[in-house]
Amino acid sequence: MPKPCYTLKNGSAYPPGAKLKTGGVNFSIFSRYAAAVELLLFEQEDSPEPFQIIKLKKDVNRTFFSWHVFVDDLPAGTWYCWRLDGPYQPRETGLRFDKHKHLLDPWARAVSHKRWQRGKACLPGDNGKTAMRCAVVDEHYDWGGDKPLAIRSEKAIIYELHVRGFTRHPSSNVKHPGTFAGLIEKIPYLQALGITHVELLPVMAFDEQDVPSHTAQLGLKNYWGYSTHSFFSPHPGFCVTPEHGTHLQEFRDLVKALHNAGIGVILDVVFNHTSESGAHGPTINFKGIAGDIYYHLDKIDSSIFHDYTGCGNTVNANHPFVAHFIISCLEYWVREMHVDGFRFDLASALARGSNGEALQDPPVLWGIELSQQLAKTKLIAEAWDAAGYTRSAAFRATAGANGTAATAT
Repeated sequence: MPKPCYTLKNGSAYPPGAKLKTGGVNFSIFSRYAAAVELLLFEQEDSPEPFQIIKLKKDVNRTFFSWHVFVDDLPAGTWYCWRLDGPYQPRETGLRFDKHKHLLDPWARAVSHKRWQRGKACLPGDNGKTAMRCAVVDEHYDWGGDKPLAIRSEKAIIYELHVRGFTRHPSSNVKHPGTFAGLIEKIPYLQALGITHVELLPVMAFDEQDVPSHTAQLGLKNYWGYSTHSFFSPHPGFCVTPEHGTHLQEFRDLVKALHNAGIGVILDVVFNHTSESGAHGPTINFKGIAGDIYYHLDKIDSSIFHDYTGCGNTVNANHPFVAHFIISCLEYWVREMHVDGFRFDLASALARGSNGEALQDPPVLWGIELSQQLAKTKLIAEAWDAAGYTRSAAFRATAGANGTAATAT
C-alpha cells in the first residue's frame, strides 16, 4: 500500500538534523551556498524509490544558512536523505554541488550501509540506488539512573578493544558476534581482568569500503574504523538490527551494562579527516553540502585537498561552524550516550588554521576545554599529525583547567 504524502510546515533551523517532536519531525541542514534543496523520504533503508520528495522554498524554508521543514505526523522509522543543488566550482571555490547526488545528513543519529557502493559516490550523477540513508529515530531511552562514572584518571586501567574483533570468533561464544550486544555478553570477562575502562576503537559510522583498490580486490574491508562519515551515528555494522534504526538503543544498552559493572567507556574518535578522501573520493555528505568550509582546501586551486592526515583530506576544525559541529558532537555523546571519555586520533590536526598553520590558541580545542558538559570527561590526545606537527607540551599545558583529564600519547 503506498505511503501517504505528508503535509508540511515551515520548520525551524534548530536543532540541526532530524528531530522527532510531538506532531511530526523537524528537518534542518546547514548549507551556505545551496540554491535548491530537496528532502527525500523512504519507507525502508533499501526502498528503490522515495515515497515523497519535498522541495524546500527559499522564502519559507531557509533561515540564515540553514534549510528546514517540518513534516506533520511523520513516524520514527522513516528513512531519508538530502539532495542539494548549487555552484559546481571545484577549482574556484571548492563547491561541489550535484543535484542528483543522494547525501547523508551530517547530524543523522542512525545511518545504513547495506546498499552502499563507494565507487558510485566517487562519480558525478545519481547514486540513489546505491547510496546510504539516514533514519528518523525516537531518541527517548530509559537510562535507569545511569550516568558517566567518576573514576579518577590516576586510578584508571584502560583496556583497548575493537567491538567486532572482540567477539567475532566462534570461541567468544556469544549470541551476536561482532556487535555491541556481543560485547555485553563478555562483561564478566572484562570485570575479571580488573580494568576500570574500555577504550573502544572507532564506533561512529564509518565506510567499510574505504580501502586501497588492491585491498578491495582481495575482498577485504576497512576493519579498524578510522574512516568516519557520520559522527552522530553508531556504526550500523556493530548493530544487530540496524535496518530498524536501533543504533542508539543498542549502543546505550552497552554503555549502561558496562556502567552497571563499574566499567567506564572511552571512545577513540576521528575528527581529523573523513571517509570522503580527496578530490577523487566519494561524495557522502560534507563534500556535497559545504565542502568549502569542512575541509582544508588550497587557496589557489580549491580542488586540491590539503592532507595533513595521510587519508586524503583534513577537517577544517577551526572554522566557526565546523568547530561548533565537533563540540556539539562530543557533548552529544556525553549527554545522550553517557560515554566517559574520548581519545582523539591525530589531535594535532585539530590545531591547524584554515591555511594549515599551527595555531597557538585553536578555537575548537579551547571550546572543548571550556565546555561545561565535557567538564568531567576524560580527554586523551594523540599529539601529532601525519604532516609532522606535534604539540605534546601544549596539550599538557592547557588541559585540566575545567576538571578534564588530558594526556598526550
